[in-house]
Amino acid sequence: MSVTTPAPHGSEREASTRHPMVGGLPITIEPVSEPLSDAVRRERMREPGFGRVFSEHMLTIRWTRDGGWQDASLHRYGPLVLDPATSALHYGQSVFEGFKVYRGADGSVAAFRPEANAERFRASSRRLCLPELPVDVFVDAVDLLVAHDHEWVPTAPGHTLYIRPLLFASEPELVVRPSEECLFVLTAFVAADYFPRGLTPVSVWVADHFVRAAPGGTGAAKCAANYAAGLAAQAEAAEHGCDQVVFLDAVERRWIEELGGMNLLFVYGGDVPRIVTPELTGTLLPGITRDSLLTIARDLGYAVEERRISVDEWEADVRSGAMTEAFACGTAAVLTPVGRVRRGDAQWTIGDGGTGPVTASLRERLLAVQTGAAPDPHGWLRRIEPSEALRP
Repeated sequence: MSVTTPAPHGSEREASTRHPMVGGLPITIEPVSEPLSDAVRRERMREPGFGRVFSEHMLTIRWTRDGGWQDASLHRYGPLVLDPATSALHYGQSVFEGFKVYRGADGSVAAFRPEANAERFRASSRRLCLPELPVDVFVDAVDLLVAHDHEWVPTAPGHTLYIRPLLFASEPELVVRPSEECLFVLTAFVAADYFPRGLTPVSVWVADHFVRAAPGGTGAAKCAANYAAGLAAQAEAAEHGCDQVVFLDAVERRWIEELGGMNLLFVYGGDVPRIVTPELTGTLLPGITRDSLLTIARDLGYAVEERRISVDEWEADVRSGAMTEAFACGTAAVLTPVGRVRRGDAQWTIGDGGTGPVTASLRERLLAVQTGAAPDPHGWLRRIEPSEALRP
């Protein structure tokens, strides 16, 4: 194997059991023999930041062209050992996902729309010539990991357990072709609000010299290279005093696409508010939070449009007062108001620069569904019980 995962410690090898299946695959379970005490775990979870405090288990599944998916294992979280020639390190054949697990007021635990993330994971894999992990394997793997790390789902307001599935080319051969060996890795970390200021509006910089994706490219895939390619533009935004960067289309450099890691939505006021968002053209990531908010907007009686909107229209509609709010959305940040826009020497403030009522109502409704405080009419929540309930 080109990639190895952490070896079990002490009696964990003897304690390993066979879980019946994850989506039809047998899996070896090697639970942590000496889990952290409640006190230590609570201290680690107190101020987790984002992507720093991981739960105690991880799950891996190996794939080979000849053998398919195999060697599924749940074991202690720890480093992967990679050959320097691991293909993904050189050629970027890597995709990932991100979604959250919430603890409700009644103590129950539920993942938000994992099936939708599983489908997008498959779509991203197709685009990067990686094997497609079956949806039932993906979802069962999430169930198993969260069941064993149930106590890592936080109770603090605004804190969640963030699930990070990863699939990468693990073959140690530097030939430019689809890898014949891949590794699926599932981890979870405790996450605070991505923007610590909460609903405080962000400022955005319109990038005229950088593009995120071009037609026929990988814009609709959640792959590592897309995020790396956006870092220079994000740095340019910071140099101009802005929190985030807005990308335009690659062809005409006039149509709004998305932020570096979030979709954009615009609110037009009136008796019936109208939500407008750039249509999915293949160069934008089809955000699951975006889709959820559009559904909730319709539920609330708002009009919804998915169409092209130019940066000139954005400026003109804000200055005329027709556009009253704008916000960005994504799994990590959920929903973040946009208060100010800069493009070159021009800048404009949306509404009064604060959080508008439509933005606030959409965020409140989405969070209420995610935390179980409101009905779940679309069946988005997947309840997960502690590990004891999963064992025969």
